[in-house]
Amino acid sequence: MSQFQTQQMGRLVAAGSKNMVSEAIEALASLNALHFIEYDGAEDGFSLGSPEAEAEEVGRNLSKLRSAASIINPSGPSNPVSISEARTDINEKLPEIVNSLLEKNTRLDEVENSLSSINEEEVVLNQLLPLGIEIELLSGYKNITSFVGLVTDLGKAEDAGSRGMFFSGESKNKDKTVAVFIQNTYSNEAQMLLNEAGFQSINIPLGEGNIKDLIAKLQTQKKELESEKTLLEESISSWNDEYGSSLVCGLELLERDHDMLTAPVKIAVSEHAFLIDGWIEMSRSEEVINTLKNSCLYSDVTAFVIKAGQGGHGHSDHSHNQKMPPIAFQERTVSKPMELLTDAVGRPAYGRIDPTIFMFVTYPIFFGMMLGDMAYGIITMALGILLVKRAGTNDMLLLGGKFLTYIGLGTLIFGYIYAEFAGWEIFPHLHSNPAESLQFLYFDASTILSDGHLWEGSISSLGLEFAFPFHRVLPSADGGNLEHLIVLAIYVGFIHVFFGLLIGFRDILLYGNGHGGIGFVCALFEKGSWMILLVGGFLFAYGFLGPEYGLDSQWMLMPGVVIAVIATLMLMWTLYKYHGVPFPINIGLAPIEAIGMMPTVISYVRLFAVGVVGVKIAETGNEKLFDPMVTAWMDSNWILVPIFFIAWLLVQFFAWGLGVFSPNIHAARLHFVEWMRQYYDSSGEDFSPFGFRSRHVEVE
Repeated sequence: MSQFQTQQMGRLVAAGSKNMVSEAIEALASLNALHFIEYDGAEDGFSLGSPEAEAEEVGRNLSKLRSAASIINPSGPSNPVSISEARTDINEKLPEIVNSLLEKNTRLDEVENSLSSINEEEVVLNQLLPLGIEIELLSGYKNITSFVGLVTDLGKAEDAGSRGMFFSGESKNKDKTVAVFIQNTYSNEAQMLLNEAGFQSINIPLGEGNIKDLIAKLQTQKKELESEKTLLEESISSWNDEYGSSLVCGLELLERDHDMLTAPVKIAVSEHAFLIDGWIEMSRSEEVINTLKNSCLYSDVTAFVIKAGQGGHGHSDHSHNQKMPPIAFQERTVSKPMELLTDAVGRPAYGRIDPTIFMFVTYPIFFGMMLGDMAYGIITMALGILLVKRAGTNDMLLLGGKFLTYIGLGTLIFGYIYAEFAGWEIFPHLHSNPAESLQFLYFDASTILSDGHLWEGSISSLGLEFAFPFHRVLPSADGGNLEHLIVLAIYVGFIHVFFGLLIGFRDILLYGNGHGGIGFVCALFEKGSWMILLVGGFLFAYGFLGPEYGLDSQWMLMPGVVIAVIATLMLMWTLYKYHGVPFPINIGLAPIEAIGMMPTVISYVRLFAVGVVGVKIAETGNEKLFDPMVTAWMDSNWILVPIFFIAWLLVQFFAWGLGVFSPNIHAARLHFVEWMRQYYDSSGEDFSPFGFRSRHVEVE
C-alpha cells in the first residue's frame, strides 16, 4: 500500500492441539507480528488459558529488578549483549547484587526519615531554648496546666500568666516563645488570653535535661547520619556505574520471559485444543502462516474489509458494530520521525489517510518559515545530529534527533531565502536596483529574455512579489517583503486547509461520515460545501482587498458573495440531513459556522508573525551588544569585549531557544488544529504485536 495510508490488516485465526500451545506462543513471539484479541470467555467449551508454572517466580524476580531500576534509573549498553551473557547475569550475579542495592536503598530511606525527624525536633528545641527551662519541666503535671508555644503579642501573653508562672524568650529566628504554668482552675481563662495573643502550641519532644545539651546531641547524630547518607548515595551511584547495564539487560530478558509465560491467558483453550485470534499486517500473512505450520493444525488470515458507512471508527464507538483492527504504520525510513507527530494526536482510523508523509513536507516548511535563520538552523541540525549519534539503542532519542535535523534543515533553507544569519541580513535586498544585481541572486517573478537581460515583472494576479533575498522584516517601502510574507502566509493557509478538506472528501466518499452517510453526495455536502465556501471567501476577500495594479480584481466581489451564500445554504442542509440539527436552528447556526472558517485561515498569519519576533530579539542583541563589542575592540577597551561577547551569546541562545520552542508550538497547532480537524479521525488503536523487540539483548 502507499505511504498515504496505514498498513492493510487481516484477522488471524489459528488452532491446534493443546499440548502445542507453548510452541505456538514461542513461534508468535519470534515473529513479533500478532496483535492479540484476548479471549473474553464467551464461547461454550472454551476457557482462558493458564500461565506457565514458572510465571510466578519470574514475576517476583521481575518486580525486584523493576524496583532496583526505579532507584538508579540505569542506562543500557551501547551494543546489544548476547543472550547467554544476560542469562548468566540473571542466574548468578543479579540476585545477590540487586538485594544489596535494595537493602542500601531501604537504609537510605531510613536515614533520610531520621534526618527529617531530627531537623523537625531541632527546630522545636531551638524555639524552646530561650525559656531556659529543662525539657522535662515543661509538661507532665497533674494539678497544673502548662501552655508552651509561640505568640505574636507578648504583652497579652504575660497577662495569661498573672495567676501563675510566666516565662518568655526570643529565638534566633525572632520567634517569641512563652511558657505559662497555672492551676487547672484558671486554665480556661489563660487559654482565652493566650488565644488573643496569637498563641500556637508547641509539641514538647520526649527527653530529659538541658535543652542546649539535647540540641548538641541531635547535631552529633545529624552529622553521623549525613555522613552515612553520603556513603550510601555514593555506593548506589557506583552500583549503577558497575551493574546498571546488566540490570537493564536482565530486566529486558525477564520481561520477555514473563510475557511468554503469561501469554496463554490471552487465548482460548478447551480440554484438548487451543484457539488464537488476532490481527496481523497482510504483508506478513504468508510468513505467519508458514511459521505456524509446525505448531498449529489450522491457521487462516482474512483480509479486513470495511463495511460501507462503518469505516473510520475505533473500538469505543458503539454506534457501529464492526470491530476495527489496530493501526500499523507503513514501513518508513526517512519520514519515520514524523510518526512522533501523528502519535501525539492519535493514530488515524482504519482506512483513513495517514498524515505522516504530508507532515514530513509541510512541518519543516512551516517551522522554517517561522524561525528562518541560517545560524539557528545550523545549531538545530547540529543538536539533532548529536542526539542521533548518542541515541544508541534508544529509538525515541534517535527519532527525536532526526526530527530536529529536519526542522533545522528547513530553518537553514529559509534562512538563506531570508538572508538572515544570527539576526543579521547578510545579503542586500536587490529589488531597489535590479540593474546592478546578479541575475542568479535576483528574481522578481520575472522572465529571462533571449538576450540574457532580466525583464522586471510581478505576479499581479496574486498580489505577491518574490525576490531574493526575501527580507521579511522591513515593509516594501524600505526594500523588504513584510507585506508579501503576510499575504503569502494567508495563501499557504488557504491551500493547506483546502487540502485537508479534500482528504476529508475522499474519506467520506469511501468510508462514510460516521453518521451513516457515505458516497459522493454525502462528501459533497460534508466537505465540498466547506471547499466551496473557501473559494467564495477567497474571491470576495481578494476582490475587496486585492491589488489595484494588473488585472482588475473587483469583479470577484459578487461571484465570491454568491458562492459563499450557496455554500452556507449547503451547510444548513448538511447540519439538518447528516447531523440531525433542526432546520430552524440551522438558519442561524450555519452562517456562524461559515464565518468560523475565516479565523482558521487567518490563523496561518502566525507563519510570519512568530518569526518577526525572533528576528527582532536577535537584531536587538546585535545592535546593543555586538556592535558595541566591535567598538570596544577598535578602541582597545579589552575589559568590555568579553562582557559584551558573553551577553551577546546569551541573547543569541535565548533567541534560538525561544525560536525552537515557539515555532514548534505554532507549527503543531497549524497541523493538529487547523488542518487535521478538516478530516482527521484519531480513533485508531496502536498496533502492539506480541513478541520481542531487541534493544539491549539479542533475540534467541
